[in-house]
Amino acid sequence: MTQSRITRAFISLGSNIGDPEDNLRQARDYLNDLHEARLGPCSPVYFTEPQDLRDQPWFANQVVSLDCGPTWTAQELLRTLLQIEDRMGRVREQDKGPRIVDLDLLLFGSQRRESPELTLPHPRLRERAFVLVPLHDIAPELVFPDGTRLSEALARLSFQVRGCRIHQ
Repeated sequence: MTQSRITRAFISLGSNIGDPEDNLRQARDYLNDLHEARLGPCSPVYFTEPQDLRDQPWFANQVVSLDCGPTWTAQELLRTLLQIEDRMGRVREQDKGPRIVDLDLLLFGSQRRESPELTLPHPRLRERAFVLVPLHDIAPELVFPDGTRLSEALARLSFQVRGCRIHQ
């Protein structure tokens, strides 16, 4: 990959079925095997209580960076993430329930986009401590496309981190 034509993407990984930590490892392996993309820093795994549908197991969550070569677009990366979810056995009966894996494209460089298929930055990114805390672990100086610093977004949320658990 030519260094000057790299776009850094950030992806949120989540799982709460089976062996969630192994599911995240398997998802990272799929990302690591992508052509013209290189898996970058990965946050620690955090365990978080479900946000919407509370009556389900806690989630294992992690954020990873992916350096994408010039052939990648945000739309193509989203399609690839959905294919990885399908390969891993994700069932899409309901969006908020238990799942073997959930891969969300949070950021693709500094792109802003709003379409029925893809919104960048991810529309709920700044509401979720389980995304912002691990994102801060790997990109503490990150500035969102609108100029807001990641640390400012984190400061606006009410949450607690206790070891590897995030309570919000």
